[in-house]
Amino acid sequence: MKILDLFWLFIIIMAFAPLIQRRSLEAKRLASLRRIEADRQSRVIALIHRQETLSLFGFPLMRYIDIQDSEEIIRAIKLTDDSIPIDIILHTPGGLVLASEQVAQALLRHPARVTVFIPHYAMSGGTLIALAADEIVMDENAVIGPVDPQIGKYPAVSIIKAAESKPLEKVEDETLILADVSRKAVRQVQKCVERILVEKMTPAEARRLARTLSGGKWTHDYPITCEEAMEMGLTVNKEIPREIFRFMTLFPQATSRRPSVQYIPLPYREAPKTKD
Repeated sequence: MKILDLFWLFIIIMAFAPLIQRRSLEAKRLASLRRIEADRQSRVIALIHRQETLSLFGFPLMRYIDIQDSEEIIRAIKLTDDSIPIDIILHTPGGLVLASEQVAQALLRHPARVTVFIPHYAMSGGTLIALAADEIVMDENAVIGPVDPQIGKYPAVSIIKAAESKPLEKVEDETLILADVSRKAVRQVQKCVERILVEKMTPAEARRLARTLSGGKWTHDYPITCEEAMEMGLTVNKEIPREIFRFMTLFPQATSRRPSVQYIPLPYREAPKTKD
């Protein structure tokens, strides 16, 4: 075989290797989902957002909750009989309020029990989805977050405060417009959260918690622990099945350099011993 032929064979292998690896990974993910479903007798839906790499060029691609996600989740819910419980595995930084609200409303309409599993984090729109569940199951180190709306790169509540901190004649027209949009956004998100929570607590409690989560009490990335979530009145426990953590290992974080975290991937039942 000529050197040129070997070169083209190498190019073909390199071009198809990512596709083969991706297909293999997809098969492992489906097999893991089937094991969880068989164990829990439920429909399992995973919403996992990692920083992914495009196969051909290797560019990192950040993922967020979008309309395509909501369409797929709603389709999965509609394919599930009313008597079958739904389990959702959430790992996301958040995303579009519209898409998150659509998913939350669809979960509320499902007659059977809905459980949301949060192995690591579900922020912003992910929290909005979690609020619609009958039970939130979080790892003891996992967090959810506030759902206060963001206008561009700024929190809506902060825009409102900035506009109200000066006399009206000294505030720019653009800031006044943004403040008006921000008031509407805060009001809309509060109503949305309240509609979700009123199914699980009294109207007064739902209203109070909706204002806490959407009113700008914290920064948008504030980590709400499972203990804090329980203190707020949410139904939370910490018993996440091991298979869900195994499922999460099938979504490796894309890296183009040396990994920053290294360890021996084995369970330790006792302290390791050194040989003399």
